[in-house]
Amino acid sequence: MLSMTDTLAYPLIEVPSPAKASPAGRKRVRAILLSDRIDTSQLEHDHVVATVPLTYQYGKNGFIVLFRYGVAVMIGLAPEEEDDVLRSLRPRLVRPVSPSEEETVSIELNHDKDDQILPGGPISLKAITPACLIVIADALSKSVVLARDEREVAAVFDLVEPFARQLAEKGSAYASRHTILRQIGNALLVQQRVSGRVAVTDKPDVLWDRPDLERLYARLEDEYELKERADALFRKLTVIADSAQVLGDILDTKRSFRLEMIIVVLIAVELLIAGYQALH
Repeated sequence: MLSMTDTLAYPLIEVPSPAKASPAGRKRVRAILLSDRIDTSQLEHDHVVATVPLTYQYGKNGFIVLFRYGVAVMIGLAPEEEDDVLRSLRPRLVRPVSPSEEETVSIELNHDKDDQILPGGPISLKAITPACLIVIADALSKSVVLARDEREVAAVFDLVEPFARQLAEKGSAYASRHTILRQIGNALLVQQRVSGRVAVTDKPDVLWDRPDLERLYARLEDEYELKERADALFRKLTVIADSAQVLGDILDTKRSFRLEMIIVVLIAVELLIAGYQALH
């Protein structure tokens, strides 16, 4: 039985696998965003082939790739095997995501052609190796994380729109400081995931050892529009941050005006009391 600590000496080992010797059939790759984080510490499995991300063989022809930012990628598993994997991971999920995001794709072995993504079809690989599978899993995992972030940013935009409409139509907006802080918090969480824990624009570590897979990853990056989607998210986050700043300034102005009015009223009351006392 191998644990993560037993495999730290090697980031990736190309081991003979059933996938390499399998006939030229299709394998399904299913990526699911399960939570904000998967606790992979002390997770033990036979046939560990990589530790970053944790990758191990499962069953006769399957592979599991676990990303610490909450994504599990299952390759070549039967539906009942996938259910078993998801059940086993449930205790290790930190802040489960609901609804979950999912991405599926098929891969097929084709010795006669270079690695390519067929239009509207599967990913064609010249050789199905653990390194290739990790590269594919990395792209799919980033795609499902981006899908969640896009959904959350869209929800924040739905909150901002009524305030912007009020400003345009009435010249004022009514928003609580609590609502504005929630908008800022949601935007910060998305920004942290995209540029921090997930690092959507960074290439997978396996490419350091396998530069020959750069072209495959570039094609996957283009297919799922990872850079374009990340850039679009950052632009939307900038708009949200600017909107929150404007609304915050409006609230601060209103608060300052109310304080000034209270001070004026107190001064007026004090003058009235002093005048009354002077007359009597």
